[in-house]
Order: sequence, then C-alpha cells, then structure tokens
Amino acid sequence: MKKISLLVLLGLVFSVNLFGEKIIFSAASMSGQTTDKNTTTKLIGNAFIQTEKMEISADEIELSGDDYRNIKAKGNVKGKNLESKMDFVCDELDFDRTTDIAILQGNVNLTDVENDVKANAQYIEYNQKTEVAILQIQINLVQKDNVCTGSYAIYKKKEKLLDLMGNAQVKQGSDTFRAQQIYLNLDTQDITLTGNVKGSVTDTKEPAKKDETSVENAGEKTPEQTEEQKLISSEENGEVKSEDKEAEVKTQIQVEKKTGDKKDE
Repeated sequence: MKKISLLVLLGLVFSVNLFGEKIIFSAASMSGQTTDKNTTTKLIGNAFIQTEKMEISADEIELSGDDYRNIKAKGNVKGKNLESKMDFVCDELDFDRTTDIAILQGNVNLTDVENDVKANAQYIEYNQKTEVAILQIQINLVQKDNVCTGSYAIYKKKEKLLDLMGNAQVKQGSDTFRAQQIYLNLDTQDITLTGNVKGSVTDTKEPAKKDETSVENAGEKTPEQTEEQKLISSEENGEVKSEDKEAEVKTQIQVEKKTGDKKDE
C-alpha cells in the first residue's frame, strides 16, 4: 500500500513504443485490463498523453484497442495537433490513431493557429490526413473581420475554404450576408451565396468635403466685385456714370472757350 500511495502522489509516467511510434503518458493514478480481445489502460487525475502527432491532457484518459489505437479523454480536455498546428478545448475527445480522425464534443473550441481561425461548436470531427473539419450545432467561426454562424459547416484548412449551411450567416465588418449556403474563401475574402439570399451592405465612403476657403470667403467680395457693385448702386440712385461725367466736362470746356472768344471781340 505504501508503494501505491507513493505512485499516486508522484504521478505515473510511462513510455511505450508501438510500431515505431513513441507514446508518452502520465497521470496521478492508472488502472489497466488485458484480455484476448482488448487491452485497456485508464489514466485518472491530471492525465496526459503524447504521440508523434497529438498532445492531450484531461481529467481522465482511456487507451484501448490494438496497440492503443483508441484514445478517449473526458473532463477539461485540452490538446494540440503537432503537425497541422490545430489547438482544441472540449468536454470529450475520441481519437483513432489508425484513421487519424478526432471527434470533439461539448463546448468545442478549435483554433487554426496558422490561418488565425477560431471555431466554436458542439461537435467537430477533424481528419488529420485531409486537414478537413466538420462542424455541427451552434457554429461560430471567426477569422479577421469575418464572423460566420450556421448549423453545419465544412472547413478545409489547406484550401482556406469554408462551406457554411443551415441558416448560414456571414458578417464582414458592418456588412451582413444570409443564405441557405455560403462559400467563403478565407484567403481572398471572396464570398458566394446560394438559396434565399439576403443581406445588407453599408457604404463606407465619406461625403465630399466642401472647400473651407470658399465657405469662409463666401461673404467677402473682391475689389472688382466691390467697384462693380458701386457702379450698379450709382445707377440705381440716379447718379451719372463716368462716361456721362466726361461728356459734361467737355461741354463745359467748349462753352467757356466760346465765351472767351466773344470777350476778345
């Protein structure tokens, strides 16, 4: 009993090699069962397992099947795919080491570190070989300005493509698009909508600004405008134009000249 208690306190760390693949696992305690048809090992308390492709930590992890083919994790499950750089958090995980398919269930959060994609759903099936994720129930996927929601989605990591279905909606900034099915290229940001298409687009162009100088000088007049206004005002008040004044002056000169000539006579 003392030896068992010591192992529980220090934790258990094991390393096994299966067909060239090294598996490391540890936990606060471990129990196992071996039969002719199946071998099962259960890790309990701060359980951790690492393969060449995956790292998984949880409250409880169970390894079963030939060569520990199946890995099941429950409670505060966290992990990462070391090859495709996909991090995940969920309530439960089932991973088949032969098919390289992981099924994540319950409050799933999947992060594509390379493409800066964060996806939430209640169920995600991820194929490590094809790097394709199938998302179901309460989907919310965020990338750059894109916020995508729907009931069913297929995310292709290599192609950076998202196929969204079931009350599909994509918000790009202030723009909103709705359809039965939406295809979104997360690289080029191109979007294709099919079936009962709806949406709203906001014009982000700013209205043309008025010339502040023109506005400030709107009430001012140039010297030419002032002089012209004076002439117009003179005409309206019955005053003589400059041409009429010149004619009047010439007439006076002629009259004075004639008067002078009479005096000389």
